[in-house]
Amino acid sequence: MATAHADKAAVVEEVAARAHATATAVVTQYRGLTVAQISTLRRRLRALGADYKVFKNTLVRRAIVGTAIEPLTGYLEGPTAIAFVDGDVSAVAKALRDFTKEAPALVVKGGVLDGHALTPADLVALADLPSREVLLAQVAGMLAAPMRTLAGLLQALPQNLAYGLAALRDARGGVPASEVEVAPAADEPAGGAEAEVEVEVVPAAEEPAGGAPEVAAEVEVADAAAPSAEPTDAAS
Repeated sequence: MATAHADKAAVVEEVAARAHATATAVVTQYRGLTVAQISTLRRRLRALGADYKVFKNTLVRRAIVGTAIEPLTGYLEGPTAIAFVDGDVSAVAKALRDFTKEAPALVVKGGVLDGHALTPADLVALADLPSREVLLAQVAGMLAAPMRTLAGLLQALPQNLAYGLAALRDARGGVPASEVEVAPAADEPAGGAEAEVEVEVVPAAEEPAGGAPEVAAEVEVADAAAPSAEPTDAAS
């Protein structure tokens, strides 16, 4: 008698520990399943992060009082087995649905997700959802698409601007005059100074017989590139 009481206490403690470790679980009815079928289902669910075990309903009711999975109480009728889920609940729901096709005796009765009760219809809807990995990939693709579009626009801006400037230039008849550089002539002074002309008037050495003075004019043109010549005395 003491041994049976200890065993029940151990079961209650185990279920309570599982109830505090997860807020998601699914209840099934296993009547009509063979031991081999139950073992196969347990292995498949374990690979998805769920622990599938058979417990007495009375002990489960006692263990889950005050926990997040207490709504399971309404499904604890008849021979039941509970899948405590630590992984993706939609993957577990899909595995249970697929297994019912192999073993129609398995009945999915309901469950709880984050403290909220799940009906059999809710579990069917969860089973139809893509897996967690697929959903994450879809979200990542949705986030990456605008970034790829923005990168393409930023890459096209300089090229489109260059095309636009070239078209504007051609429409105006080529390169504007303000952009044309004129090189100075080879013999033009660097400062751009104009040629200087020096004129010096000197008296003639002799006057003609008529007595009328004549004025001899000597004109010197200085090269703008060379230094200016000193005035010279024509009489000497």
